[in-house]
Amino acid sequence: MSEPTLLILAAGMGSRYGGLKQLDRVGPSGETIIDYSVFDARRAGFGKIVFVIRRDIEQAFKEHIGHRVADDIAIDYAYQELDDLPDGFTPPSERVKPWGTGHAVLAARGVIDEPFAVITADDFYGAEAHAAAAAYLRGAEDTDRADYCMAGYRLANTLSEFGGVSRGICRCDDDGRLDHVVETLGIEQREGRIHADDPHDDDHRISLTGDEIVSMTLWGFTPSIFGYLDSMFTEFLKARGGEAKSEFYLPFVVNKLIRTEQARVKVLDCNATWFGVTFRQDKPFVQQRIAELVEAGDYPSPLKQANTGNPSNDTAV
Repeated sequence: MSEPTLLILAAGMGSRYGGLKQLDRVGPSGETIIDYSVFDARRAGFGKIVFVIRRDIEQAFKEHIGHRVADDIAIDYAYQELDDLPDGFTPPSERVKPWGTGHAVLAARGVIDEPFAVITADDFYGAEAHAAAAAYLRGAEDTDRADYCMAGYRLANTLSEFGGVSRGICRCDDDGRLDHVVETLGIEQREGRIHADDPHDDDHRISLTGDEIVSMTLWGFTPSIFGYLDSMFTEFLKARGGEAKSEFYLPFVVNKLIRTEQARVKVLDCNATWFGVTFRQDKPFVQQRIAELVEAGDYPSPLKQANTGNPSNDTAV
């Protein structure tokens, strides 16, 4: 069996952040978050990296990220474009952004034919999560249902001090499999308490404990996901394709596959602290956290001097 692939979603500009945050240097020796993700992927045993980008950032991305990463691991590219639509559909004239995470993964349908994990380019997931996903995907096998997985983080370990965030709050069954994901907006922590918009009532706020399991867009799929994405994206466009800002989210697809008993999704419990650069003010915190991980010996500095060695010996699942 071939080693799994890591699909990195890097097409977004980061409107709340204010720039192409995928290229920001956050490590002690000028590393980007992507550099750490690739490092963790290599030592977890992923065999290839596929980047989803846009054509208009292709040159800058390859100059600053792609060419350097290609020295260490096989890479390929897929392109998320606004007009990459099924026959018979065109984007509305006022729309400027592509169609969300489900559309981004679908963009890679022509370059992946093995089990793969999905992450976003501006999020730091940690060695534990990469290793757990790679280990699961090596044994993933579709039977009567598709065999998928998801890294689950504790909500309290994923919040920003600088504004509200959206998280997919997960409900799991007794076997540790995902039952459904509730997309929850406006999650904020103030004075030790966590509140969020009520998913069922726009005028109401709810309290959360911080122990909730959330999805941070680290999913593991077999190639069967592309067929499901293709058919559901067509359904989505029929219903909402005329809207300027509608988005085709991965959790929507996964929820439907679970509900219709077409897929099982194992939740890989990850107690690590996730962090990312949602807001520009997050950057100093990310730099500090990475510096602490380097100081603790979890990562070398610079990364390029490291030899990841045997993946099975470098990280524990």
